[in-house]
Amino acid sequence: MSDRPRTYNVLNILMKFHAFPSETMGKFCFVECLVPVGAGAPPNHHAGETESFYVTEGQIGFMVDGEAFLAGPGDHVAIPDGAVHAFQAVGDTPARVLIINAPGMMHDRFFTGIGHPLPEGQTDLPTPSEPDIPSVFAMAQEVGMTLVTPQPEPA
Repeated sequence: MSDRPRTYNVLNILMKFHAFPSETMGKFCFVECLVPVGAGAPPNHHAGETESFYVTEGQIGFMVDGEAFLAGPGDHVAIPDGAVHAFQAVGDTPARVLIINAPGMMHDRFFTGIGHPLPEGQTDLPTPSEPDIPSVFAMAQEVGMTLVTPQPEPA
């Protein structure tokens, strides 16, 4: 077991690392997330790092390569390598989702780099705060992730 923090506030999402890549021979990162309604991940893509979501509570709206759909308890969503994807908790209650990133080093560095450590054992959502958007973009670039910004509509 690692002695580094395992629980973080990442973009107002409570993230609990059950396994860091350093604990899985560099094979994957395993994270449990409690996602408040309206929070999630902006459109992004990354080569060489696959991602898999398993929803255990609530509902999450996903967008994968331009296709939008809802996922609820028991649903699994696999993100193809390099696909543009985003997610957001929707409905009346926070969503809980398990995420596996493989090999996971990129996501470990990104989540812990933009996140703020929380007390171990915290299970409640963190106090909402405004994310430092320039820092989020800088960390994404540093780890090899591309955040997709909305393109202006043609005039």
